[in-house]
Amino acid sequence: MQNGFLGVGEDIALENVTMRFGTFVAVRDVSVTIEPGEFFSFLGPSGCGKTTLLRLISGFIEPITGRIRIGGKDMAGISPNRRPTALIFQNLALFPLMPVWENIAFGLEVRGVDKATRKKRAMELLELIAMPEAPDKRIAELSGGQRQRVAIARALAVEPKVMLLDEPLSALDLKLRQHMRSELRAIQKRTGVTFVYITHDQGEALTMSDRVAVMSRGRIEQIGTSSDVYNNPATSFVASFVGENNPFFGRIVRTMNGTAQIETPIGPLRGRNARDLGEGDEAILFVRPERLRLSDDEPGPADNLIESAVSRANFEGPFAHIFLGGADGRDIILHAPNDGSMPVLPAGAPAKVTFAAADAVVLPRGELASE
Repeated sequence: MQNGFLGVGEDIALENVTMRFGTFVAVRDVSVTIEPGEFFSFLGPSGCGKTTLLRLISGFIEPITGRIRIGGKDMAGISPNRRPTALIFQNLALFPLMPVWENIAFGLEVRGVDKATRKKRAMELLELIAMPEAPDKRIAELSGGQRQRVAIARALAVEPKVMLLDEPLSALDLKLRQHMRSELRAIQKRTGVTFVYITHDQGEALTMSDRVAVMSRGRIEQIGTSSDVYNNPATSFVASFVGENNPFFGRIVRTMNGTAQIETPIGPLRGRNARDLGEGDEAILFVRPERLRLSDDEPGPADNLIESAVSRANFEGPFAHIFLGGADGRDIILHAPNDGSMPVLPAGAPAKVTFAAADAVVLPRGELASE
């Protein structure tokens, strides 16, 4: 195992890649470069094309048009077993009749590596995944999280330059998924292998990734760091898919100093003019629930004011999720921290909500993730 695999990841470049199955276009003109040693996630709802991209990178299917390069080498016509990639499926596909070490070393056996070398490599990888005591255990004796780690070790055994992971945590319960996020990220950091991760789970993508590509209908809507896609969404789809957001629909009536004022059914609201929209443009103002504040005070000059009535409130320990009636039938959601100052608001109680223009973003009207 060369230097514990440190620094062995290679870059991946997709250039104008399109894939269709019959008349259905699964991937539309996708271009993206993934850096060597990066943890990169494709995030999106079912059917958006993210798994198809993984299959294209791995070589199980070839694009209709476009080019895929790994480490600068064109992958056209190169079969999966000759690519510098390893793929981990949702079901893991471990062998129940083999002990753990043989599962890990299986790919080396296929390559003709002798038994002593295979076992030595398996033991090194068991140390890497913090399971040195488990070489002779059967798969049925392992927990769900341990099986995940064995699958990762088996993939690493063949020293791939790129690890491809197709929603590998989807079958785990919530607490184990959260634990395995940190485990996966730690393993990726220790090895330096390029990780390409497919998920519909925003928490997974935002927690683990160096960068995230948000996808919809076969296209990439935005590529950026977790902070970028959450705080500075580029499209209405990204704003509505990544985390919770309150959308307010309307038309821009004024722009000034990087902000836009939008006339909505509940009155004028202002936010950051992220796409340099002009007067008369149809737009949506988005503001996160955690950016809203309950207040009895008059709003400041940079603040927006919404007056409504409480429809319900859900208490969840550190936060209360307060729902206010919206003019278009959509609830306005506010996350109030349980800091001792949170008022008790029964259903039907009037409420004033304020938020700063800097905490809201105005984007062109487009498809929302829920539509």
